[in-house]
Amino acid sequence: MRRKRLRTAILSLFLISALSLSGVMIVYRANIDVPYLCYSGPAEGLWSIGIYDLDVNGRSITLHTRQGNPILTAADVRDVPARFVADPFLIQAKGTYYLFFEVLGVDRGVIGMAASGDGYRWRYERIVLDEPFHLSYPNVFQWKEDYYLIPESVAANSVRLYKAMHFPDGWQFVKPIIADRALVDSTVLAHQGLLWLFSSSPDNQNLYLFHADRPEGPWHEHPGSPIVKGNTRDARQAGGILDTGERLIRFAQDSQAMGEKYGKAVRGFEIVTLTPEEYRERPLENNPLLKESGAGWNATGMHHVSAWPLGRGRWIAAVDGKRRSGQHIFCLGKVIFRVP
Repeated sequence: MRRKRLRTAILSLFLISALSLSGVMIVYRANIDVPYLCYSGPAEGLWSIGIYDLDVNGRSITLHTRQGNPILTAADVRDVPARFVADPFLIQAKGTYYLFFEVLGVDRGVIGMAASGDGYRWRYERIVLDEPFHLSYPNVFQWKEDYYLIPESVAANSVRLYKAMHFPDGWQFVKPIIADRALVDSTVLAHQGLLWLFSSSPDNQNLYLFHADRPEGPWHEHPGSPIVKGNTRDARQAGGILDTGERLIRFAQDSQAMGEKYGKAVRGFEIVTLTPEEYRERPLENNPLLKESGAGWNATGMHHVSAWPLGRGRWIAAVDGKRRSGQHIFCLGKVIFRVP
């Protein structure tokens, strides 16, 4: 049996090497006890996180890049092997800014956290949520005196709610608020005494809307849901709903084409009507709000915005961007190898 395991492992490594020019990630886990193996080629997108300034001007939203981006990369993650970081959600509590984000490891995503005193200079802290299945898109929000987290958990075929027993790193699973349903990138908005949940279909075609009077639910689907139907450009959420005090702005990631074009841009929509009976939105005048720069850390795409007010009409926004890795990345067990 030991020789059989060794032969299987050697054969798997040979297969990964032989396919190294494909540029496509390969994931393999055998039913017998062999190391976990994965591969991604030089064309694979590597995500990292930056901070932008955000301006609201009439019906336009403008985001301005800053020097020093990216502020977080996989190299900053010290407690687990990391291939990239993405999907940042920004929140402030007790005078400190916090970022919650996906850390893609060897075999699945987990949720990491970073902290900052001013919103611009960040330090990575630790992994704060890990499950046996993939997690990403950690939508963190406050409701009354408590903090909650809804990560993407489509691998568990449900939308799962977590509550902070000790903020920011002590999260406890509460319940599936939407069970036996595959939904991705769930985004919560507190508005006019209700909680609103925007959640997308895994094929990026449809956007569904739910509401409740407390995080634990029950959650009721809106009669107009799906509020976006059959539209891969506009249906998938791209971060938190921006509430300027006068307007609500929904961000969507342009998913018209998978592969190289996936996650290339972010579009914005003003929510014109939001009631339990009716929903209407209209696109902003200056779409796309974010797109690939052609060079550097966000050369090939951007697909997320999470904004927070600094005061006096100023905002900062956590964003993510991707570039081609330019490397052959191998995973063996819990080790990641990068080969130029």
